[in-house]
Order: sequence, then C-alpha cells, then structure tokens
Amino acid sequence: MIDAQTLLDTFHFRHACKSFDPGRKIDAADFDLILETGRLSPASFGYEPWRFLVIQNPDLREKLKAVTWGAQTHLPTASHFLVILSRRAADMRFDSPWLDQLMRTGMGFDDTRVAQRVARFKTFQEQDFHLLDDDRYLFEWSCRQCYIALGNMMTAAALRGIDSCAIEGYDQALAEAVLNDAGLTENGRFGIAVMCAFGYRIKPQTPKTRQPLTDIVRWA
Repeated sequence: MIDAQTLLDTFHFRHACKSFDPGRKIDAADFDLILETGRLSPASFGYEPWRFLVIQNPDLREKLKAVTWGAQTHLPTASHFLVILSRRAADMRFDSPWLDQLMRTGMGFDDTRVAQRVARFKTFQEQDFHLLDDDRYLFEWSCRQCYIALGNMMTAAALRGIDSCAIEGYDQALAEAVLNDAGLTENGRFGIAVMCAFGYRIKPQTPKTRQPLTDIVRWA
C-alpha cells in the first residue's frame, strides 16, 4: 500500500491537462495498466456496462475533433485518446439477453441465482430508481458506472506521472454518428459516456483550487 503523502501528492499532481506534448508517448505497459484499473473498477450490481475505445487513428481523431469542441487541443496532441462507451437500455434492462449471458458465463450464476438477481434488479429499476420510465434514464445510470472507471483510470495515470483530462464537450449525436460510421458502437448498442485524453503536460500546471473540507463535509 502507498503512504498517505504519496496519495495526496498524486491528487495534487492530477489536473485537467489542456494540451499535451505531442512528442511524448505513453509506454504500452503503462497504458495497459491504466486500462486494467478501469476493468477492475466497481459497477452497480457488478454489471460492467462499459467499453473502452482507444482512438489512435489520426483520421478518426480528426473526424471526432470536428464535433468535439472540448478536445480541440487534446485530440491532436494526446498520446492516447479514450472514449468510454456505455451499453444502452436494450442491454441493461433487468430482462435483457446480454445480462442473462453475463450472469451465467461471466459471473457463474446458476438458474436459481439468476432468477433471484433478475427479480432484485427489476425492483431496483422499476420502483427504486424508476429507470424504466425512459430509456434515457437507464442509459444515464449506466454512464454513472462508467465514471467510476474513469476516475480510477485518471488516478492510476497520475500515480504513473501521466496527465489526463476528462472531456464532456462534444455533440453527443454527431460524435456517436462518427463512431457508428466507423463500426465501433455495434450499431448503436453503445453510446458515449465520456471521453478522456492521456499524455504528458507541455505547460506548467495551474494552481489547484478546491473548496475547504469544512464547506463540503457534514457529519450526521
């Protein structure tokens, strides 16, 4: 385990890097490690709705740049550009064939355990969070799971001295169309949850500003 000061230094090091040194590339082993921390991240019910799409093709990056206003400096300079996709409602409903297969083959559940989990997840979706009222609600719930993986990957990168920047500045429909045209969304079964650029800073880090703990923490 790392010591407390190393952990705090890592979080101070991490910042929203706006432009990267195009001449520096992340070592393959380091980026595999970053992806592995995403894979090992927790997700509600353990259902892992994510897919990690690493965009390295220059032509595809250029097409994304045209519809991603928040990555105008990131896409041309980042060593690695990640789009985290999330499964849409068709796969994430309590009764979907994909979830059934995941429980049986990925999680090793037998018929009894599958039936119990389906009943619990049905109640969760229908009554607890009303996720089935609109497909958008279910997709956004799935995207929230992807943000857990995003945070872990950005922290892992910082621990390795690698910079990152999460990106939400894009036209979702147009960006998804670019990826769909490239055959990367399984004909719309996946949508974009968030993007993230990784690389090495080329400019000094600006001072980190945060509210004090006394303003944001309440004990009850």
